[in-house]
Amino acid sequence: MMPPDHAARDAGTTVQETQFTAIPDAADSVSEDTHGSPISGGPIHGKQNDTARSTYGTRDGAANGNATRSDPVTDAPKATASPRALAPDLLRGLLMVLQAVDHCSVSQGAWRHGVALQSEQDGTIVNEWNHAVPWTARMLTHLCAPGFMFLLGMGVVYFGRSRGKLGWSSGQMLRHFAVRAFVLAAVNELLFTLPFGRGRIIILNIVLLALAVNYFLAGLLWLGINASEQALTTLLQSSFHASSDDEIEQPLLQDQTRHSSAKSISVWSERCSWHIHNGILLAIAIISIAWNHWLSPHHGHCPLDISPGYSGPTQPRSTSLGPWFDFWFLSVSYKRVISPFPPLAWLSPAILGLLYGRIILSRNWKAYTINAGNVACAVFLMLLFVLTRLLHVGNLSEDCLRMPEQLASSPGRNQYLASFRSFFYIVKYPPSFSYIVFTMSVNFLLLALFGSLPEKVARRIPTLLTFGQSALFFYIVHLMLYFGMGNQVKAWFGHELDHIDPMTGKPAVGTEGKPAVMWITWLVGLAILWPLCRWYGRFKSTKGVNSVWRFF
Repeated sequence: MMPPDHAARDAGTTVQETQFTAIPDAADSVSEDTHGSPISGGPIHGKQNDTARSTYGTRDGAANGNATRSDPVTDAPKATASPRALAPDLLRGLLMVLQAVDHCSVSQGAWRHGVALQSEQDGTIVNEWNHAVPWTARMLTHLCAPGFMFLLGMGVVYFGRSRGKLGWSSGQMLRHFAVRAFVLAAVNELLFTLPFGRGRIIILNIVLLALAVNYFLAGLLWLGINASEQALTTLLQSSFHASSDDEIEQPLLQDQTRHSSAKSISVWSERCSWHIHNGILLAIAIISIAWNHWLSPHHGHCPLDISPGYSGPTQPRSTSLGPWFDFWFLSVSYKRVISPFPPLAWLSPAILGLLYGRIILSRNWKAYTINAGNVACAVFLMLLFVLTRLLHVGNLSEDCLRMPEQLASSPGRNQYLASFRSFFYIVKYPPSFSYIVFTMSVNFLLLALFGSLPEKVARRIPTLLTFGQSALFFYIVHLMLYFGMGNQVKAWFGHELDHIDPMTGKPAVGTEGKPAVMWITWLVGLAILWPLCRWYGRFKSTKGVNSVWRFF
């Protein structure tokens, strides 16, 4: 159930659906409402606001004034169509471009994959930073995975609302979530496991399998929250109606009193239920990032008695609960299964996206209010990040920095305050609390930036919009393109490097030391991808709402 103030479009109006692919995540598009529903009123004030036109979409008030109802799908007043929201598309497009930097560099061995020369895993000692350019590039690409997961959750809310207005049942939506998750998992096997596993590996989860699992779980959670919110609202209404009737003693006043009382009770019940369920989502989001710390075999600490100069993991990355349990929560590497992206370790940003989507669709927010809210979220999360550094909590890297600046510091000094790079060192595998709050702070800031752009200006950034509106297609094609180009680039410009290729076990070959080659390849790849994604976007728009082509 959504708050009691959503205006639905008239059933006779032609609908042009838009697609939400928050990923590579495969959800349906964050348009203001993919089926043109403006949002009037809200769970708090229950009245319409003025039209707000921005990169978040158009929000016109419903024609019939205040809207209070028990069913947000069937009982809403008529409204005019609204265009696709652009701010999430712009953010998604930017994340795709940044992601391409990461994959282009990996495909040709342009530099080591990380801010340090060692892995970004929990409980791993690191003793040498990467060079300035790859360090900066990696910090920027850290935004991608949590940003995609967040947009995935946000898209589930928009998708569920738009399909509800088409008359879809909960069962139909659940089947849709399951089919999309299966398609993502199948693409992961075809795109990664078969070509890179070469028959030796049965699961190679780079990111798509985690997105598939979390997409299904986010959809399941959204359906459960919807049903539970409706049930709690009904329970509260019936309880207070019974209490109200007992207090009315004069029959002549009963009709007037009941009418006024019923209206206020209905509004209060819906507001109360909505807030309670938002609190439940926030609690689940916090728990689902906390378990990355609870389940860490070494709780994110590195022992102090390691010999000087050692780098790498300090303990086995496993729990006593067995490998299949570890697969869901820890970055694992077994003989037949390699998964740096444990699905449940990345669930938290998706749930935050569910919460954010519910709030955005709860009322007819002014554009500047949304932007101010995004900035406030960014500031709050960045303050939390600073506290993780100062209080030594939520980092999964305590006593793990053994850089020259730490070794030169006095014993007991805060390792994160030894240098600028040390302060921003965050663990990605699995994501630490500090990783999530830092990256999501920047993502909220980018949402505010894109949301502040006038629509005409936003639409003049065609490359980001094109990539953002065909994200899964971009993801699949860009991997094939960059790794295909990378093989040829290495044949022309590559040389043997001083480390071992983890996939082959042989000395790595790459273009390290020739950054111009990588950046030119990256730009050439984007130039090829833009017309392909533009064509695919047009092709996808001609397909029906149930078409598998809309998954991409």
